[in-house]
Amino acid sequence: MISIEGQTLDPLTRERLSHPAVGGVILFARNYVSPTQLADLTRDIRSAKSSPLLIAVDQEGGRVQRFTDSFTRLPALRLIGDLYDRDPDRACCWARAVGTVLASELVAVGVDFSFAPVLDLASANKTIGERAFHKNPNIVRLLGSQFALGMKRCGMRAVAKHFPGHSGVIEDPHLDFPKDCRSLNEIQLTDTKVYQGLDPDMFGGIMTCHVGFSAVDDLPATLSSRWLRQELRERLHFTGVIFSDDLMMGALREITDPAERVLKAYTAGCDMMLLCNDQPAIDFVLDSVHLSPRGEKMQARIEKMQLRDIPGPTGQMLIDAKERVINPEL
Repeated sequence: MISIEGQTLDPLTRERLSHPAVGGVILFARNYVSPTQLADLTRDIRSAKSSPLLIAVDQEGGRVQRFTDSFTRLPALRLIGDLYDRDPDRACCWARAVGTVLASELVAVGVDFSFAPVLDLASANKTIGERAFHKNPNIVRLLGSQFALGMKRCGMRAVAKHFPGHSGVIEDPHLDFPKDCRSLNEIQLTDTKVYQGLDPDMFGGIMTCHVGFSAVDDLPATLSSRWLRQELRERLHFTGVIFSDDLMMGALREITDPAERVLKAYTAGCDMMLLCNDQPAIDFVLDSVHLSPRGEKMQARIEKMQLRDIPGPTGQMLIDAKERVINPEL
């Protein structure tokens, strides 16, 4: 999954998207001007290749919302968790409403899914902060599931992130390689507890994190088969898509070759690897990496991330959901 530069597709970008290894596009604020322009862009992206390209965005709420003008401003997830401490029922309704509004607005412009919700536990981590619902894994799983239920109403599957979790480190993996020295048992009782029993019909994907867990594996979780195959697939029985976080982050700087990062992530168990904000690196990878063909199971789970054509919420339901997003006390 690659990023693109402009608000329309130029010939070079069309050529990149037609490459056999490209399976999707992640959009950023730079790709957006208006809902009409964005709908035209997503149609052009889909026409760039005969096989379907997934189209994604980071539209979480709070400080991570790529599309803002003419879109509903979504709250930071921490605010929903704070409300849960005072009024659990209203918090669940708010989480569901936010998921509904987020998905309905993306569906209208042809985006398949958002990399949301964040299921990291609330902590002092610099990159997560108010993006996390709560420090209690049971509350995080509950609110995350309500958020995903709202998305499901609109035909969209959620992507939980970032597995196994950032709560044991402070560093920002965009800049540094965080190292967590906790035991596997401690991590299973806290961070990864939120991933137990997630409804596969709501959570179609999980995104990894670039954190090293020294008691488990010296490699970052994104590049670790111990985490992705043994923990996520075998112990937690996750059957959806495993997305890497952006492989161009500073946490992976010791692996200077972006092609090697892609191969290591793929070998570890990632189904789709993200390459963002570095067009020369993207071109280098596309020219030099030859991945083994997708198996039928991998292809099937990736295809499930496409928007589902289902009857969405009624107009009044959407109006009510938007009002609740703005005023959760309703």
